[in-house]
Amino acid sequence: MRVAFYAPLKPPDHPTPSGDRRMARLLMVALEIGGHTPVLASRFRSRDADGDPDGRIEALGAEAAKECLAQLKADPPAAWLTYHLYHKAPDWLGPPVARALGIPYLVAEASFAPKRATGPFARGHQAVAKALKQAAAVLALSRLDMECLKPVTKRLHHFPPFLDARPFAVPRGGDGARLLAVGMMREDAKLRSYLLLAAAMKHIADRRWHLSIVGDGPARAEIETAFAPLGERVTFHGAATPEELPALYAAADLLVWPAVDEAFGMALLEAQATGTPVVAGGYGGVPEVVADGVSGLVTPLGDVASFAAAVASLLDDPTRLQAMSRAARNHISDRHGLPEAARRLDAILASVVR
Repeated sequence: MRVAFYAPLKPPDHPTPSGDRRMARLLMVALEIGGHTPVLASRFRSRDADGDPDGRIEALGAEAAKECLAQLKADPPAAWLTYHLYHKAPDWLGPPVARALGIPYLVAEASFAPKRATGPFARGHQAVAKALKQAAAVLALSRLDMECLKPVTKRLHHFPPFLDARPFAVPRGGDGARLLAVGMMREDAKLRSYLLLAAAMKHIADRRWHLSIVGDGPARAEIETAFAPLGERVTFHGAATPEELPALYAAADLLVWPAVDEAFGMALLEAQATGTPVVAGGYGGVPEVVADGVSGLVTPLGDVASFAAAVASLLDDPTRLQAMSRAARNHISDRHGLPEAARRLDAILASVVR
């Protein structure tokens, strides 16, 4: 079946890479594997970091919805799927277009925060609530998201985050002490993750290790300053292309990422797919994508000492590290692989499309 696909935060063909863009692309691939034809409904971006108190973006969204409907009504899709819905990037297109076409409206990954009911994001919050109530199915990427969404919709499906593991099936390297961190260098939760990581590594300066950091962005200078006391034990590689990432993961013995405010962390999935275990902070859906004690270690939120101790424990136990390496690939293939996601998505579509 033809499925209209829309990502209000960032379209899947946007030039700037991110985990959000990657998951949008993967959802389209999952549709194709399931025998469906995804149709990019619009490239309209509804995100506004300051909210939309005057309704300017909502008005632009209404115009984009009219254009979208005009394009689709001649050959209507069987369903509409919106990816990543939240108060800063509401969906002004999907609900009205789906109603006009008489097709089911679905959402993959949504957040609902009652504290946003007032203030600058009230308009976006209300739009998210309306969209979720209309949705025939809401795919939640974590159990935590499901709990937050239960007050507004009962049409919930647990849909674990996933990736195409094939590009990550590469030969492994490492010498037992090679650590890796992968993350954009934005002045937000990413920066807080890097600062926490720098503090943790200073705790275990007595161990043998070398940390490679892959990423770039406006906060790079501050991040480099935080790691400067560690000297040549830290190497900054800058940004890497998707094609370069598998070899970088495979050359590492351990991915280390505090994951502050991560929904789940695409890099955590990618590292495990290459057989690289993970030490990560237990934010959001991270505990669901890292099998604690099996494919890596999950530490308490923002706890520098615990994070440092977890990294040190694996550096000190090469046998356990190797066992986690083997388990990491199995964990991804069993629970977070593209074929399984395609099967789940196809089953959900079949349940709502008449």
